[in-house]
Amino acid sequence: MLWETFWALVLGFGFSAALQVFVSKEQMTRAFGRTGLREVALATGLGAASSSCSYAAAAAGRSAFQKGAALVPMLAFMFASTNLVVELGAVLWLLMGWRFVLAEVVGSFVLIGVMWLLVKLIFPKGVEEEARAKTNALTKGEDSCHGGVTDHARQPSQGYGLAGEHESEGGGKVERLADAFIMDWRMLWKEILGGFLIAGFLMAVVPANWWQALFLRDVAAPWRIVENAVVGPLIAIASFVCSVGNIPLASLLWSNGISFGGVISFIYADLIVIPLILIYAKYYGARAAAYITLVLYLSMVLAGIVVDLLFAGAGLIPTGPRPESIVAHAMIRLNYTTWLDAIALVIFAWLLYLYARKRA
Repeated sequence: MLWETFWALVLGFGFSAALQVFVSKEQMTRAFGRTGLREVALATGLGAASSSCSYAAAAAGRSAFQKGAALVPMLAFMFASTNLVVELGAVLWLLMGWRFVLAEVVGSFVLIGVMWLLVKLIFPKGVEEEARAKTNALTKGEDSCHGGVTDHARQPSQGYGLAGEHESEGGGKVERLADAFIMDWRMLWKEILGGFLIAGFLMAVVPANWWQALFLRDVAAPWRIVENAVVGPLIAIASFVCSVGNIPLASLLWSNGISFGGVISFIYADLIVIPLILIYAKYYGARAAAYITLVLYLSMVLAGIVVDLLFAGAGLIPTGPRPESIVAHAMIRLNYTTWLDAIALVIFAWLLYLYARKRA
């Protein structure tokens, strides 16, 4: 799986690093104080220009929230930075096809709109203020707070605001690009390898009929669409896989019968895995964390349902027998992937050298 996707990951991280170097996130963060269309659109675009794992997105979102960002732009940024990034789209295209990439993008905007509506409907204003007070208090004592799940979230947050930080450290644009590129790999390598290992283990060990038993199949289409979209995020929560690492498992679920919308809702659910829910409770308090988790989960389910209906109506859902997961029987062969991986490895080694030289 890593062999098939390595060049796409290097391409995506390189593109995202270039955006991070030339776009000052710190300046944009100050523009998120209101919940308006401009602020939400800006937060979504800024998130899409980022390259982060779910833990880094949570840490960066907390930082923006603590500085005065409204809740909806903060959540939109978190979601876009894990689901609209280039490397996820590249890996999704390689493993599952362009229709899923299109569904991922369309569904992301649907999800952000649904999330905005749900926050207005069910999120008490008092809870948002409690959350802001909690994160302000946490920030004051953060220097003496180390260990546990918080450390996992804090370290990746250093990757944000890269444009300003790297300029202050000196060095040319190429050196700053190398910094951003390697920082992204430091944030994501555990999640990517973990996702590949979990998906590979499940492919080899779990019988196909076990997966098929989780999803309604021989029922009326409306019931199947809803049930699959509800179950998809629950599998993501249980698997602990986040960011790009959940794409291989998504391909396995698709090959074993989950609906089109169920796949999309599963991919979206990297922001509500159990460790992240604990981080939300640490950042914002248990009550706010429960509402955030509820809003995100309902948004993911509804977005999956809407995507399924839209793509079915447009005739864009793949039909016929489900192909076996593309990575289930993948083998390393001497083909175009070999040459792309070789080029990507040279670029990776060069940027790593620049990063190490500057740090030295």
